[in-house]
Amino acid sequence: MSSPKPAIEVADLCKTYVVRGAATAALDRLSFSVAPQEFVSLLGPSGCGKTTVLKIIAGLTAPTEGIVKLEGHTVLGPRADVGMVFQTPALMRWRTAIENVLLPAEILSLDLRKFRGRAKDLLDLVGLSDFINKLPNQLSGGMQQRVSIARALVHDPSILLLDEPFSALDAMTRNQLNVELLRIWSERKKTSLLITHSIPEAVFLSDRVVVLTARPAKVMDIVEITLPRPRTPDMRVSPTFINLVDRLGRLIGLEFA
Repeated sequence: MSSPKPAIEVADLCKTYVVRGAATAALDRLSFSVAPQEFVSLLGPSGCGKTTVLKIIAGLTAPTEGIVKLEGHTVLGPRADVGMVFQTPALMRWRTAIENVLLPAEILSLDLRKFRGRAKDLLDLVGLSDFINKLPNQLSGGMQQRVSIARALVHDPSILLLDEPFSALDAMTRNQLNVELLRIWSERKKTSLLITHSIPEAVFLSDRVVVLTARPAKVMDIVEITLPRPRTPDMRVSPTFINLVDRLGRLIGLEFA
């Protein structure tokens, strides 16, 4: 039986920025793929070009060379079947939680009466059913990021892109939201691509981890995460988890005890 076509296919991706006449290469023949309903993380040194990869996949910037396909179609610009969660929640401060969640539906001119019910369901899914009419300044940082996850899912995209969504949170909140994200992923089974600097986060969440070199980024290795699913917090102290964290750390030049 043939394997399914990739949901995300990145082939020979190059990106060069030119600022004041000086060229800086960010990506160098980068290639990888993500299968339908798979959860993959991109891991690499700070400044190696991970966010650039995500922006190209999202259609927010064009590659210098190479091609990106989503579900077999070449990316030529932003697409309605992609949801994106940013590093900061970027909520509109004058809109309530449910109004922020409904924003993609408004932009896409969808039936707001229909999608209001879906937005309520998603806020319930992320544990915010009691906060739907709260403004962002009435929510904690972790709660705001939960709203942004619900917002990314409200129009039912097939692909979810996450750009270091928990990096600004404290360690305890980050770990809690990792568990929440896994629960949401297990229920909705969205093809997911996560950018992260956190090796433990990548191991805990992913089916595979794509390890990038320093800029200009190339694929150094692709590591299969052999932890069983469903994942539980106590797996973070298992020998398999510790060995995978150590392996990934060594790949990107870090030392772990």
